[in-house]
Amino acid sequence: MVSHSKILAIGGAEQSHVNLAQPQEVFYEYLARIANHIKVLKPTGAPLRMLHLGAGALTLARWASVVYPQATHVAVDIERELLNFVLSELPLPANCVLTPVVADAREVFDQELFGEKFDVIIVDIFSGPEAPEHLTAPAYYAELRKALEPEGLLFVNIGDDPPLKFTGSQIQAAQQHFNFVMLSAPPQMFTRKYPGNLILTAAQQPLDPSLISACEAAGPFPSEVRFSVELDGFGKP
Repeated sequence: MVSHSKILAIGGAEQSHVNLAQPQEVFYEYLARIANHIKVLKPTGAPLRMLHLGAGALTLARWASVVYPQATHVAVDIERELLNFVLSELPLPANCVLTPVVADAREVFDQELFGEKFDVIIVDIFSGPEAPEHLTAPAYYAELRKALEPEGLLFVNIGDDPPLKFTGSQIQAAQQHFNFVMLSAPPQMFTRKYPGNLILTAAQQPLDPSLISACEAAGPFPSEVRFSVELDGFGKP
């Protein structure tokens, strides 16, 4: 039996998982959390324009080709070889309309994507305090906000280690430019005693409390969502 599940590894480290036969399958927990949030917050089937900063194996673009078949995508990665490899060795679903862009994830807003707007932006390009400063500073969140439609959503994957000071810095950076910020993760991550991934969601308009509860209920489980004053002082001793 031929396996259609593929894992993209770079330098021996697993980066992405895709199922070429069932692109709606999202294996990694943090990506599934983003996917579930999008399903809750954007009506299924809406013709979304999605920007993926950090291409990986284009897992969420593949997922959206099933859940949002009218969606269009732009994928930005600074590594031309990675993009070429993924597109040639892990072909996209036939209906997935995607434009690859080789560029820095910040400079792209002043160059290739200048003035363009998106319904959803997904940032999956850094992990922890060693991430490039120009991609984690408050000014970067200002660039991301400008590239979103008024009702657009930003999702940032944050990988961090205890006591999650880096996560705290990203919450503060996002709060400077977005009116609503929430953080989603397994409950143990909020003890700040474990390494792992947390998903930061930001919007220009506050989300209805029922939608926030629905995001938590969507999983993957276990799941916890915190927002607003619940995030004050996060990452500080």
